[in-house]
Amino acid sequence: MEDVYNIKIPVFEGPFDLLLHLIRENKLDIYDIPIALITNQYLQYIEMMKELNLEIAGEFLVMAATLIYIKSRMLLPPDEETPDEELEDPRTELVKKLLEYQKVKEAAGDLRKREEDWMKVFRRDSFLAEEEEPGELYLFDLNLFDLLDAFKKILEKAPPEVISITKETLTVKDRISFIMEILEGQETVRFEDFFQGGMTKIQLIVTFVALLELIRLGLARAYQEREFGNIWVINPARQSSTVQQP
Repeated sequence: MEDVYNIKIPVFEGPFDLLLHLIRENKLDIYDIPIALITNQYLQYIEMMKELNLEIAGEFLVMAATLIYIKSRMLLPPDEETPDEELEDPRTELVKKLLEYQKVKEAAGDLRKREEDWMKVFRRDSFLAEEEEPGELYLFDLNLFDLLDAFKKILEKAPPEVISITKETLTVKDRISFIMEILEGQETVRFEDFFQGGMTKIQLIVTFVALLELIRLGLARAYQEREFGNIWVINPARQSSTVQQP
């Protein structure tokens, strides 16, 4: 089809964020990473990002090559002539860099907490949630890969079709307007509610990309009730609830 509309937005997380996400999601020991599992899952994320036509920075591909190299080294039998205490774990350098990156992220998070009221606490009636305990609901910040996990579940339910998005049929700009119209009248919206109404796979993808763009621009924020819990999209312009640390 001619005049295909390519969706391109910057990815605002890096390869170390993805690795830490996979370690957290699989509840792994960062000092003993099952490299085959992590490599396979990492490559699956790369493929999904390509399917969504997200702009993948070169550092993601460098990390993919690094993981494949480490995986291949671990599959090789150890040198029998080298004493066990002198054998180097191929994962050592990666783990060291992950730990250093994790410390930097935690330090940056602490500074951001002091500088901004980014950890939101909303009263029960702000969410209209079902069967919630009385009191307040704590929301935790989340990253691109948490959103990709949630969207992947939605996408898996969509009927298979050819992903070909044209300017005449659908644009990211249209879906941004669609999302902003929903957020305009509400303070918070469930992530899943943006993908209701029998959308096609094409519509789902473009809506998700539009939501990512709004988050990147600071016109929307995404938070989670708890780890792997419900995701809420928040309109910062209408946000009026008290902010506290959990």
